Amino acid sequence: MSAESLSSDLQQSLTLLRRQLHAAPELSGCEQHTAATLLAELQACSPDRLFTGVGGHGLIALFDSGRPGPTVLLRADMDALPISESGSQAHCSRHPGVAHLCGHDGHSAALMGVAKLLSAARTASGQVALLFQPAEETGSGARAVLDDPAFAAIRPDRVFAFHNLPGYPLGQVVVRAGSFTAAVQSLIIELEGCPTHAAEPEHGRNPAQAIAELLQLAQALSCNHPERPDFALVTPVYAHLGERAYGTAAGEGEVHFTLRSWTQQTMSELESRLLSQLAAICERDGLKARHRWIEAFAACDNQADAVALISKAAAEEGMSCVTRPMPFKWGEDFGLFTQRFPGALFGIGAGETQPALHNSDYDFPDAILLPAARLLYRLARSVTDTPNPNMD
Repeated sequence: MSAESLSSDLQQSLTLLRRQLHAAPELSGCEQHTAATLLAELQACSPDRLFTGVGGHGLIALFDSGRPGPTVLLRADMDALPISESGSQAHCSRHPGVAHLCGHDGHSAALMGVAKLLSAARTASGQVALLFQPAEETGSGARAVLDDPAFAAIRPDRVFAFHNLPGYPLGQVVVRAGSFTAAVQSLIIELEGCPTHAAEPEHGRNPAQAIAELLQLAQALSCNHPERPDFALVTPVYAHLGERAYGTAAGEGEVHFTLRSWTQQTMSELESRLLSQLAAICERDGLKARHRWIEAFAACDNQADAVALISKAAAEEGMSCVTRPMPFKWGEDFGLFTQRFPGALFGIGAGETQPALHNSDYDFPDAILLPAARLLYRLARSVTDTPNPNMD
């Protein structure tokens, strides 16, 4: 059966799969049943190799032409968010407090569409690896996959992924060379001083002044001008000081920040300046400090020639394509792949009136499942450099 002849049934099957995934969302690192559902679908596509348990609950399906050529990796995320869904659709989440409100159900269903297309018509040379990645939302999944020994067998020459984009016309492809999404990470700072009577604060070490200075430092380090290459944003997200004991001056405190920048270099500079100032404040005030970084997302650094391949594939699929003038402020852990391999992350419009990502009433638009699958399939073939008459 040709890839073209699959189209009439493929949209329906992908919609059913997407809604099945949507109704049974699982949090980062807990995607066991999601992986089982996807595995059953993949086995029916007869990949040449199938890796399970990659980086946790991840899956890699390898479709090999049997002839020498490049290896292209296409990736979709599969985890959900710890947010309650407010929609009323029949496929609404059955798991209280957990929902697919970022569209990872749609990303996975679209990539499954590529598996079905490859099952019908493999590339004439090279290999296509389809990665269903866990734990994107926490920023830990990409690193876990890359560190997994199973991934060493893939050795991709190109890597690609897409994210649905509410606010853009339905099915419109969005590209950008250079940074596509921000480098993002969060910092937790714990401060330890010494409590004392509130009437005699001079006998203790209260971290209040330190926290106040750190909050002011966050503003001073920020350059919240997305049009500038030195864009940087340090956002306070949580602060705690002492206890509700009005006769006691605080002896401990905690403050959390999220840092964003367009490049890894700017992020490194932010880290250095923030931690250097923290050390100076603690030395002055006699405080002990502990810090840790969590939920780190590397900047998605799109190669210009990879973006050109996406634009060309979109044109061949009859999809409109626009270039975004500046990166997105949110993070995507596919950035770790683009830091190591040539490739690109791109967007596909989810509709101009679609609720924003992570909103409680968001739902991935089924109408873009088949166009996304066909675009990814064509993109894979463009990397292996073998035109396929069934796609015309």
